[in-house]
Amino acid sequence: MEISAVVKVLKEKGRVTIKEGHGEGIELIVPSQWKEDLDQTDGTFLIFDLFQIRTLAEQFSEVSLDVIEFASKPTIYHTPVNRVLKNGPIKDGKVKFSMIKQSYWNKLLFAFGQPMVVQKSKAKEFDFETEEYFPLLSGGTKEIFLSPDGDIKILKG
Repeated sequence: MEISAVVKVLKEKGRVTIKEGHGEGIELIVPSQWKEDLDQTDGTFLIFDLFQIRTLAEQFSEVSLDVIEFASKPTIYHTPVNRVLKNGPIKDGKVKFSMIKQSYWNKLLFAFGQPMVVQKSKAKEFDFETEEYFPLLSGGTKEIFLSPDGDIKILKG
């Protein structure tokens, strides 16, 4: 699966379905194309760089940023949403995000250049297929609540 081809479809259509290495279907969505009546509110924003957190969440403390930067396993973070973020899976004033470090998926996010939303796909046919495992579908994925002031609560570990 060519990263440039995926990015091209994302820029043209705003979403793409991919069958990843576990055999699961995922859908990557440009946040501006996320539709409340069509998409899932439990979707997760994907970022490739710490600076992208600013678009999703209120300003974080150094402690919270360190937790994200030095996490060794795939982790989904829950945090209060940035009040300027209007479109995407926001639930009860909170947003979920994950910094993707795995090489292939990180390169895809970097090539697109902005946060994306991922959700499980219900499609039977896919735009693309890859042998690369999507890291958030691994059994050891953790979930942590991070407050902007540095409070941390493990939700699933």
